[in-house]
Amino acid sequence: MSSSSPSTTSKSAVALNPRTKGYEFLGPPGALAVTLGVPFLTYGLFFACSERGGCPPPTPVILNNLSSAVSDLNWWIGLWDTEAAVAYLGWYTFCVLAWFILPGDWVEGVQLRTGGNKSYKINAFATLLLALGLALGQILRLGPASFTFIYEHWVGLVTASVIMSVVQAGACYAASFREGALLALGGNSGNHIYDFFIGRELNPSIGPFDVKSFNELRPGLILWVLIDISMACKQAVRRGGGLSGVTDSMWLVLFFQGWYVVDGLYNEPAILTTMDITTDGFGFMLAIGDLNWVPFVYSLQARYLVFTPIELGPIATGGIVLVNAIGYYIFRAANGEKNDFRNGKNPKNLKFFTTESGSKLLTSGWWGRSRHPNYFGDILMALAWSLPTGFNTPITYFYFVYFAVLLVHRQMRDDENCEKKYGKDWEKYKELVPYRIIPYVY
Repeated sequence: MSSSSPSTTSKSAVALNPRTKGYEFLGPPGALAVTLGVPFLTYGLFFACSERGGCPPPTPVILNNLSSAVSDLNWWIGLWDTEAAVAYLGWYTFCVLAWFILPGDWVEGVQLRTGGNKSYKINAFATLLLALGLALGQILRLGPASFTFIYEHWVGLVTASVIMSVVQAGACYAASFREGALLALGGNSGNHIYDFFIGRELNPSIGPFDVKSFNELRPGLILWVLIDISMACKQAVRRGGGLSGVTDSMWLVLFFQGWYVVDGLYNEPAILTTMDITTDGFGFMLAIGDLNWVPFVYSLQARYLVFTPIELGPIATGGIVLVNAIGYYIFRAANGEKNDFRNGKNPKNLKFFTTESGSKLLTSGWWGRSRHPNYFGDILMALAWSLPTGFNTPITYFYFVYFAVLLVHRQMRDDENCEKKYGKDWEKYKELVPYRIIPYVY
């Protein structure tokens, strides 16, 4: 594994890769807790919300099942599913081959500390179209029952994604010790547990193939859409076999989440300016998030609606659509303003604040209302994705609560980095834009 970014040998390795002085996630203990906790929680959300046990099962049942399961070797063995593992490996291989085979433009990312720029192949949207074409072709030809594999092999697919995450994070961590690797500023602490989790190398690559951006947009995000489609197919089979058996609530979840992925992949170059790509290394944190957490936790609402079908009716449906539309508008409008401004364009003549370093920060438009208005749009959409499940259980709102906490944490990380970068100018900027995410609220 090598980095296709300019070699660090042209500058002092110590200067380019300084030792990380501070920790996030409460340091190594927190990193270890998250490393173990994310897979545990992914499994836990399945067993706490399933048609066999309920959503959630009664508390005494949960405690009894947990105690008997973890002490039973057969239960642990049951987490493995060879058929699911082969299917997941085949899916990942499909995504890799699509990256190589499908055409795509090469776009430069932001300037690296080496002074150069890394190039990224842009064909995630084409990969999505190919995957959807193959999936829908199978459904139209063989019927919805032919696409229920994911629902029926859920636990095995989760296990396969966890293993893939561990293998990739381990390989990238080991490769980061080679000479010339450009490290992430936050992942070179010297503590193995922490650096494995947070990501030590900034851009682990195999030739032109960038591991981080590939995982960020392809295997997990596209699988998320395929999972939702599989859930709709399973519901259709149970309600008579045809697509007419799919409830309006399921259609909403499928459309909202599918559109979110379509929009993200269609606008693939926008990810090149995000913190994940520009700042974070690729470690277990991103690997487990991209490959396991996103597809198997974010699709919880669709899985719930398989065994708890809900008909909303036109009024409730219209209200939920409105919430999602407002969130999407804010998300897309804010990101559009930011991307235009970063590319040297300012069609709306937005005001901006120039720091002593020469950087320019928007202070009007959506970015004048809050420092992270796109997160506000994200939070509204997350709420809309949960509302179709009704109010019979809090578990289907886990994504909404988790995502809000995640975005607040990300906002705090971003503000901390900006404070280090801009110094006293950041304090001036905060006076001009006082709200963090939600205007007039937070």
